[in-house]
Parts: sequence; C-alpha cells; structure tokens
Amino acid sequence: MLNPEGPEDGDLRLDSEASGTPGSPADAWDRNAALRALDELFALAGSYRSTDAYAELLTFVARFRWYSPFNAMLAHIQMPGATYVAPAGRWLREYGRRIRAGARPLVILQPRGPVMFVFDVAQTEPGEHARPLPREVDHPFRVGAGSIGSELNRTIENAKRDGIRTVPRAEGSQSAGAIGRAASGKTLLFQVRQRPEPKHVEVPLRYDLFFNMNLSGESRYATLTHELAHLYCGHLGTPNPRWWPDRRGLPPETREFEAESVSYLLCERLGLDSPSEEYLSGYRGTHGEIPPISFDCVMRVAGLVEQMGRGRLPVRRADGE
Repeated sequence: MLNPEGPEDGDLRLDSEASGTPGSPADAWDRNAALRALDELFALAGSYRSTDAYAELLTFVARFRWYSPFNAMLAHIQMPGATYVAPAGRWLREYGRRIRAGARPLVILQPRGPVMFVFDVAQTEPGEHARPLPREVDHPFRVGAGSIGSELNRTIENAKRDGIRTVPRAEGSQSAGAIGRAASGKTLLFQVRQRPEPKHVEVPLRYDLFFNMNLSGESRYATLTHELAHLYCGHLGTPNPRWWPDRRGLPPETREFEAESVSYLLCERLGLDSPSEEYLSGYRGTHGEIPPISFDCVMRVAGLVEQMGRGRLPVRRADGE
C-alpha cells in the first residue's frame, strides 16, 4: 500500500494557474510557469474545468483515502477507474498476483524520493499461489460514518510550528471561524519531542485562528481545515516563500473555492459530514465551470493538513529544508 502521508513533509513549493490581480503577489507567482507544470497541464488540456468533472475528481480523491490527495489525483488523471494501486513487487509479495501482460504502469510520487510505478488491481491477475484479496482492496471506497478523534488536537498542535494560535470564542450559530494576522512580539511553544523528556521551541506568533467554541468536534475540524487552507494556499501571504506560496490578490471566489475544496477532501476522507459539501454542491448547481483555482495547490495543501492530524511534524527551518 502506498504511504498515505504523501510526497513531502509539509513543504509547499508550488505554483498556480489561478489569475490574481495584476501586479499582486498572486499574479507574479502565477506567471512563473516553470513551477506550475501540473496546473499548466490542466490549463492546456481543459481538464476538470467543468463543475461536473471537478466534482468527480474530488469524489475520487476523497474516497481514495489510502493514498495522499496529490497521488490520488495523479492516479485519476492516468486511470479514472482505478481503485487500489501498488508496485508490482508488492502485488506479488503480499497478494500472489502478477501484472497482466501489456499493462501500463501509473506514475505517482514516492515519499522522499522521485517517482513510483504502480498498477491498479484491475491490471493484475492471480498467480499460482494467490491469496484472497483483503477488504481494503476489494472494497477500497467503503467509508463508514466517522467521528473526529486525535486528528483535531494534533492539527492544532502542529499549527503552532507556523506560529498559528487557535482561539476558541463564543459565537452565534451562524459563525464558524476566521484566520488573520496576530499582533507581533509574542511567541508560541511548539513541542518537537515528547520522549525521553518533552522539548519545546519558541515560535513567533504570526496568526490567530478563531473558531466557535459551541461547535462539535467534527465541526471544529471542518472549520480548522478551512481556515488553514486559506493560509497554506497563500491567501494571506507567507512568512517564507519556501514554506508555502504568497498568492495574495486572488479573487474572493477563487480563495473560497480552494478552501472549501481542501476542507471537503479532508472531512470526506475521515467520513465526516462537512458544510463544504453543501457549498460545492450549490456552486455546481449554478455554475458550469469552476473558478480559476490551482489544482496543484488544493491537493498539496490537503495532504499537508492531513499530515498535521496524523503525527508530530518537524520544526520549520528558515531555509525551507
């Protein structure tokens, strides 16, 4: 099975095809074609521009939860009907299955490496000593009703490494959350180690992320991921362009669509109900095409925030490494 944590550990060096205000950081970043190969591909091919095609892509990536969002998208580009992919050696070693003659491999990113060649289960056939396929292969898209667990607190803790303070506050039922720059001069403690004894480092406080304290844990997670998506998609700028891009100046519709897409993917992959689904469905009902978003950015940010809920991430370094 492919490592679900994705191709990198939280470094977002990407670019966008989204059109920003002329002269804005988003516009300057948008015109750097060397860094935006994936978005350039989508632009030239016109792929996923219709709201129906984009909805199909999101549904696929959300259900392809064994793999990082970015790699799930790469699999869908190459084989929309794929269900479960693995390298040829793993198919033989773990399942006793061989690759069918003439099958063309799918290319995905390998964690901390270049690329990996994988094959879908439909491209394999049982060998002499084949074993029954486990449920995750036979029914890879099955997702039960989920509930939030440690993902919420882990995400909040990992946000501290970027100077993000989460602040619960009493709000009305129609208010969920917001993120903005914090007053300078203060710091946060980010835990980099728990054993053999806890170790913390000081991180400059940069952002305050507010959320409604009256929300359920699941709704808090949906709010948290939405606001983090605004930050990591570059909508608020960046303290270091090697951490995530500066895309200030994007149209409000583009910013909101990207954030809702990220939140939808993360909640769906945990089996959680999400208000983003209603937003995206409503948009689909009134528009034939999606706004000029960065597919690359949406998938990478979804992968980063998903990692934040799974385990402790390393401290940021100024050089971006």
